[in-house]
Amino acid sequence: MIAPQAIIDPAAQIADDVEVGPFTVIEGDVHIDSGTWIGSHVVIKGPTHIGKHNKIYQFCSLGEGPQDLKYAGEPTRLIIGDENTFREYCTVNRGTASGHFETVIGNQNLIMAYVHIAHDCVIGNQTIFSNAASLAGHVTVEDQAILGGFTLVHQFSHIGKHAFTGMGTALNRDLPPYTMASGNYARAIGINKEGLKRRGFTPEAIRALNQAFRLMVKGRDREFARAEVQSLVDAFPEVSEFVAFIEGSQRGIVR
Repeated sequence: MIAPQAIIDPAAQIADDVEVGPFTVIEGDVHIDSGTWIGSHVVIKGPTHIGKHNKIYQFCSLGEGPQDLKYAGEPTRLIIGDENTFREYCTVNRGTASGHFETVIGNQNLIMAYVHIAHDCVIGNQTIFSNAASLAGHVTVEDQAILGGFTLVHQFSHIGKHAFTGMGTALNRDLPPYTMASGNYARAIGINKEGLKRRGFTPEAIRALNQAFRLMVKGRDREFARAEVQSLVDAFPEVSEFVAFIEGSQRGIVR
């Protein structure tokens, strides 16, 4: 299951059924769970923990030190869950002491070719990162968000669940859940209606989110918007999450 040309530190903990391709390098303090497939010419540095049934394609670099001038060699780590796919040339860095010491990727994410995930990022479950999407440090991406190709995300930004960015989007603020954005710099263009339909959201919930979007994102009178949206908050948990995200944003939201 391990190609003879692979270079693996004896201290690495690798499950018996893990496949490792030729010329891949796995350093010590790396733990890889069962069912994971690793192609050729991959480099994995530790401390890194990789869960079950992941697919890591050729020329990926996982667990390298952060690209942060403040990093002074602290023992930070990368944690990857289960059933993720990393396509060619992905780079994922470990955390920093100035963050929370770890970069975390959840389960069942599709990370397409040339994606970069920087230090201290937290990625949820079932997200899709299209080709060459790039996250700066300390970014949070919640469940089932989709980043279009060449999306760029500024450090400390927060992307809510079920959000969607178009090709070439540059995000320098937080993107609320359920919201679509595009442009450089990004502008919010509406609720992700088609995506929500495909995921089983009711027409009533989608209409309520659309109304909340018009009030809270595009409305000019914030006090009026908050009063008007309260009935929707009480009736729909999706709207409650949407409003709570906006009100809790530290960077301000894309509008």
